[in-house]
Formats: sequence, structure tokens, C-alpha cells
Amino acid sequence: MEFRPRNYVAEEQSHALPRSSADFHPLSSASPHTPLRQVDDNVGNRNNEEFFDPLIALDSNASVEIVDGQDFESSSNGNDDSVQVQMKEWTSFKRFLMQRFPVAKMISVSSMSNMIVKRGKAYEKSKTSMHLEELDDPQKSSEENAKVITRQEYVSRLHELKDEINRSWHEEDRVKSLKLSIKVARLLMDTSVSNFYPTLFVLATDVLDMLGDMVWERIRQKAEFAEDGTKVCSLPAENFGASDVWFDAKETCYNWFCKVGSIRELLPRIYLELAILPCWRFLTEQPAESLQRLVMMTRGIADPLASAYCHLYIAHRAQKLPLYDTGYLITCVNDIKLVFTRISSAKETAHGCLADSKRSLVSLMEPAIEFIMKCIFNDASLRWVGKVLVELGLGRSREELFGGSPCVSIVLHHLLKELPIDIVSSHAVDIVRLIKCSNDYSYDQCLNYRLLGLRLCEQISQIGTVDSIVNEVIQVVSQCELDEYLKVVDAYLDIVLQNQMDGHLKTILEGISEIACDKVIAEDEMLGLQSILVKVLSHFKDLEDVFSLNHFLQILDLMHGSSHSIVNMHILDMATRNGCVRDPTSIQLLFEISQALHNDTDIANMKNDDNQQQARLISRFVRMVDHGADYEQHLAFIVECRGAFGSIIELKEILVHSSNCLATKALKDGKKHLSFVKSCIAFSEVTIPSISGHIKQFHLYLETTEVALLGGLVSHSAGLIDSALYCLQSFDWMEGSRAAVDSDGILSSIQKLCSLLIMVPGNPEVGILHIPKSILSIIHSQSWSPRMKTRIFCAIVSLSATLSQGRLPYHALHPEIMGNDLLFFGDSSYMHELLSLSESVLENLVDVIEQEPSRAALGSMSLEACNCIASSFKINEHVLHVCAKLIETAELCLSAKDKYLISTISFLDKNSPAATVTPSIAI
Repeated sequence: MEFRPRNYVAEEQSHALPRSSADFHPLSSASPHTPLRQVDDNVGNRNNEEFFDPLIALDSNASVEIVDGQDFESSSNGNDDSVQVQMKEWTSFKRFLMQRFPVAKMISVSSMSNMIVKRGKAYEKSKTSMHLEELDDPQKSSEENAKVITRQEYVSRLHELKDEINRSWHEEDRVKSLKLSIKVARLLMDTSVSNFYPTLFVLATDVLDMLGDMVWERIRQKAEFAEDGTKVCSLPAENFGASDVWFDAKETCYNWFCKVGSIRELLPRIYLELAILPCWRFLTEQPAESLQRLVMMTRGIADPLASAYCHLYIAHRAQKLPLYDTGYLITCVNDIKLVFTRISSAKETAHGCLADSKRSLVSLMEPAIEFIMKCIFNDASLRWVGKVLVELGLGRSREELFGGSPCVSIVLHHLLKELPIDIVSSHAVDIVRLIKCSNDYSYDQCLNYRLLGLRLCEQISQIGTVDSIVNEVIQVVSQCELDEYLKVVDAYLDIVLQNQMDGHLKTILEGISEIACDKVIAEDEMLGLQSILVKVLSHFKDLEDVFSLNHFLQILDLMHGSSHSIVNMHILDMATRNGCVRDPTSIQLLFEISQALHNDTDIANMKNDDNQQQARLISRFVRMVDHGADYEQHLAFIVECRGAFGSIIELKEILVHSSNCLATKALKDGKKHLSFVKSCIAFSEVTIPSISGHIKQFHLYLETTEVALLGGLVSHSAGLIDSALYCLQSFDWMEGSRAAVDSDGILSSIQKLCSLLIMVPGNPEVGILHIPKSILSIIHSQSWSPRMKTRIFCAIVSLSATLSQGRLPYHALHPEIMGNDLLFFGDSSYMHELLSLSESVLENLVDVIEQEPSRAALGSMSLEACNCIASSFKINEHVLHVCAKLIETAELCLSAKDKYLISTISFLDKNSPAATVTPSIAI
């Protein structure tokens, strides 16, 4: 066998495509006279059958479809939709009530709830607990019955009552249904277990709503059908009046209201009438007139909690009427305000526990105010809003909306929440004054300041006198505790930042620093600090501007825990968003921030998404640091990073890349940096073994080898290649069993190693071809696929053929590294060793190819090996015999018309001497 001589320069020239200078870059914007524009014009003139652009086709009908969609929306946006929305809102509100006020497992049952105990299992209170309760509150203990029932049994009993009412109704026993409904309504008189009352309200009103719907359907049927079942009329769903209803239906309806009116207790009577409130439409043309009367009746309810929830039920049932004046809702709010005033005027008891009970009672009554306020301002016009404010006593006239008396804090809070933003922004100064003078126990004043700030952020551009508003608020809250201060200034921070109120920003940060200094910061306060610092970071574009803010870094040092980590993550993201970090002070500060973030990371749970994000940000920061021409400083930085962030695996890879890049920059700088390059390579050699995964190590060793060759460090290159081969030898295919092994990537890296060996001088002491032989040894020891082995064999054959040439295709850039073509020029033993290696590879190549199970892959691999052999050796009888065997295998697996097969046979015929052509490969 003999290697085929190659002239790489001539081959490159013969295969190069002809080139001509271009007038413009092909990716730049084309001029109007370019052929590309002409093609576009031709395409535009084609028939729709030839060229169909779905975007253009849709665009032509877009306006029609939009109009159709608008018409459909407007036509379907009738009363049915509004009823559905109201039902969903009420369902959501009931769920919110039950979740907001959790209940204990055991509930005390008073005498008013005896019907619940009849079928449930009651438990006697222990004598010890009774004695303790008597000591705490003798009056309450004497009034309470000693019976208790589980919460689940109470709820189950109410569900049973609901089913019993429904069953009795359908069995025509409507009197029983009404009696049971009255008993359910009486349960709402019991407020002894106040935290359970919202849940009781939801369950009881669910039963009453069901009764009201059944009564409505019965009277409606009476109005539309005669006694014999014939239909006499059809009442519209909404637009019908009392004059359209038959006398029998009116009489039945009136009878129901009389039955309800005969109930002795006030509260059940109101609830039952509200349940059948929509039925007034069958009796009168103005059914909403009864609402004001019912509101007046609620003034007779002494218990404040029962009174508030009764007002809430009024607001809910009134939505069943088609048209009503919401003036009664304003009366409800004013009545509840009086209740709050009465509660606040109560004197403290000797035990001093009334303040806590007040706060608890107000919290329980708050949902009533919230829901009623929503009903008042639902789709309200600005003119109507002015009237509401005047009637609530907040304004003297519609021109002076907030010039009246102070308001109860909790009422003011929900009023601010529902007011149109135009009113809030145009009267912000007056509202600030109103909040300042409306300071009572019912609601935290700071939360009202906070709500005002949040509302003003909805329309910042429309706010007048911004400076005076923010200044007033900051002055007020500067006397508050840290938690309250943070909540308020956080709400106004967007206004401060967008209006570039630097003075106020400085005051806010200074206030935080003063209040938080020498104080243990609670978790809620930490969240407030996090929100404020993140907003500041998001506003500024340059991190140096943020660091220059007074007290910013001081506040950052006060933080800890997850909030501290989140702020640090935002800082790192901002620092690396706009390119490299070059300022030494910023680098040191960001390094300390990265250290703090790393210390807060849960190393044991590194696969967690949050922890991975922290690791990515730290890695990105390290990658973006640039010390410029101060290479020593940069190397010291990455050494420090390896010690500080050793648990981040991906960062170690980045550090190796950075070290190699640093060495390359130093070499390209043109100065004498050999000792520095050795330091970089030593850093990489020490770091790579600590990286998990032998394949990752293999790739990094090859990358470092290239750097060593660039620096002329032959001995380092040989050592790095030996380390790379050790990683390849140690690689276990089960190492990455949870993820697919990138066999193509491994193969590509081995082929890259073979290409690097062309530049590495052979070492006679260990063997000129020591490295290729080591690769062959690894192939024989590993259970790799036939396809992978075949390609590696071909790579070694190509390597041997290249090393045999009188002039290599490329050399190491460093002038002191001599190629093998110079070191072993004319050495017959060198050539003999190359041929011996190639012959040993060819002996195994055909056998490995025949092990491939896939016929298509077998044919392709045979042709690939045949082309490699024919390109590497002169065609003689021995080489032709091997090629013929491979061609025969390919012909059995591939089609006779396969282009790769035909071109390979043609190449063999072209390069074979006439005397050696065999019939097996003749076309």
C-alpha cells in the first residue's frame, strides 16, 4: 500500500467557486432596480391560484369580520348577559366570604339553633372549659347554652334542610317549605359565634334564594297558564308590568307576601320578603319602591353584625329587579356608618378587651360595605357620582365634592376603591385632606393613603399638583412605623419616579434608612423593601445611577432572606443587560452581591427553577466582566470566582472558557505573555477535573489544547490531549442515562482531535503515533455503535494519509512549533509506521461496517469508507479489493440509481489503473 500524494493548494484552487465583486451586500435593503424587487412585482401580479398569501387574503376581509363581531357583541350584550355577570360575581363573593373568615371545628349552638341540633350530634362542654369561660366573661357564659356541634355537622344539617325544602315544594307541600325556610332565616339571628356568621349567611341565603326562585316560577306559571294547563299568555323575560298579569296570579302573589308579613321576628320577615322581592313585579308597576321600606325596617335590627349582613342581602336581591334607583343603597351606607359610629363610642370595659372585639366586629362587617359600594358605583356616570358623594355627606355640593365632614375610615376606603379614576385624580388634594381628618379605629389610615396612591398610579398623566400630594403624604407617614411607611411610599413610588421627583425619592430612601436602622426587619417589611428597591432598579437604565443614590446600598445591606436574593437578582440582571462590566468598583460590588446571592442559594436543591435562575445570573455576570488589558487582574478575578461559586457547575465551564479566551487575547496582543498563558492553562487544567461529566471535560481539554498550541506549548498540548483521552476512556454511556447521549457531538469532537493532531509534533520517546494508537485502543475497549466506530476509523485513515504528505495542509501558528512534515522529512521508518497503522485500521473497518443492522445505514457507511480509502491511498490491487468489497455491500443495500453509489464507482474507475480494473466495480 502507498499513500496518495496530495497538492492541497492546487486542490483548493480547483474546487473554489468563481467570485466577482458585488455592488451591494445581499442582506442590505435592495434598491428599486434590483432583480429581487422585480421578482416580487411578478409574484404580486400572479393569479390567486398560483400564489395564495393567507395573510393578504384575511386582511381583505378583516374590516367586515370586525364589524360583524361588533354587531354580534352589541346584540348579545343584553340583560341576560348582565344577569349572568351578576350571578358569577355573587358566587365569587360568597366563596370569598367563606375563605376570609375561617371557622373552628366546634361551634357553640344557642337556643335559636335548636333545629340544627335535633338531627346533629351535640357535645356537652367540659366543666373546666365552662369554668374558664365564666371567669373570662360571666355574662356571656350565663347566656350561652353549653351545647356545641361540629362545623361539618352544622353545614350538613343546612344542606339537608335545603333538600327537604326543595322536596316538599315539589310534593306540593309549600306550607312546609315556607315553615322550614323561616327556621333557616331565624338562624341568622344568632351571632353568638361571630366568625361563623359569614359562612352561616352564605348557607342560609343560598336556601332563601332557592325559595325565592321557586316562588317566582310558580307565580309566573299562574300568570301564563290557566288551571287546565292551556297557555293564556307569554310574559316577556324583562319587559312586563303588573297590568299584564292575571288576577289569579296576583292573588297568589299577594298571599305569599301576606304569609311572609305574618312572621313575628323582624329579621326573618325581612329576609323572606327579600327572597321573594322580584315577585312585587306581579303586583305593582314600581316594585323598587318596597326597597326603601325594607331599608327602613333594618333600622330595627339591634345587632350590628346581623344588620350589616341584612343590608348586604338587600343589595344582592335588588339586582333581580330590572330598573331601580340606587338611592336606597346610599341609605344603607349611611345606616352602617351610624352603626360604626355607635361601636366606636362604646366605652372600654374593666378588662380592656373591647378594642380587639371592635376590630374583629368591623372586619366581619366590612364585606357588606364592600359589596354595597360596588353596587352603587357600577357603571355610574360622573354626574351620579357627585350626587352620591353629596348624599353620603362628603361634599357640600356637586361642585365641592369633598368639602364636608369626616368619613368613617373603612367606608372611605371602599369608596376610594370604587370611585371613577377621573374623580380621584381631579380631587386628589381634597381626598388627602379627607383621609387625614378621617382617622378612627375602623380602618388603618395608612392603608387609605396607600389606596389613594395606587389609584393615582392608574392615571399619572392626569394628576395635577403631584408634588403637593406626595409631599403631604410623606410628611404624614414619616411618623408611622416601618411597615406602614413602606406600604404607603411603595404606592406613590411610581408617581415619584415617572415625574422625576428626585427630591422626594431622596426623602423616601432617607426615611427608610432612618426608621429601619437598628431594627429587626420583619418578613412583611422585607417584602415592602423588596418592592421599593425593585421599582427603583426598573426605573433607571444605568446601574451606576442607582448605586449613586443616597442610602440605596445601606438599605440593601439591611435586607436578608428571599427578598434580598430577589433584589440581588434584579441588580445582576440590570448590570449585565447592556454589555460588559468594566468599572472596577462596580465589579467588586457586583461580586459581593453575587456572593450574597450564592450564599442564599439552596445548593441541595439546585434543580429548582429559582436556584437555576440565580446560578444563570451569577454565571452571566462572571462572563460579562471585562478588565480590558489588565489580564492579570482578570485572571485573579476568575480564580476568586472559582473559590466563591464552586457549587455552580455551569460557572466552572464558563471560567475555563474565560481563562482560555484570556490567554488567546494575551497572545494576540503581541507582547511577551508566555508566563501568563501558562498560568491560564494551569488554571484550566486544575478546574476541568472538578466539572462533572467526562464528555464536558473532554471538550474543554480539547479547547485548552488549541490555546496551548497557539502559545507554542507543545508539552502542555500533549499532556492535555492525554487527559482528554483519559476522559474518553472513562466515559460511561450510562452516565447520562436520564438525558440522551450526544453521540454525534462525541464523534465530532474525536474528529476534531484528529485534525488537531496534524499540528502536534510526534514524540519519538513515547511513539510518533502514540495518540492515534491510543484512540484505536479506546475504540476497541468501548461498545460504541458500528456507525461511530466506522467514522473514527475513517478519521484515523485520513489523519495518517495527511501526515504522510510532503507538505501538511496547515501548521500551528506559533513559529517555534515544527510540523511532522519537517521533523520527519525523508524518514522511511516514519512512513512505514503510518502505513502499518492504516493497514491495521483497514483490517477492522470492513468487519465493523458489516455489524450495522440497518441496511440503508450499512450502504451509506460502505460508500463513506470506500471514498475515504480511495482518497487516501493509491489504487492498487489490495486497495481495490477492499473497495470492491465495500461497493458490493453498498450495491446490496442501496438502489442501483443511488447517486452516491454511482459517483463512488465513477471515482474509482477514474483513479484506477486500467490493468487493475475488476468486473465487480465496472458499470
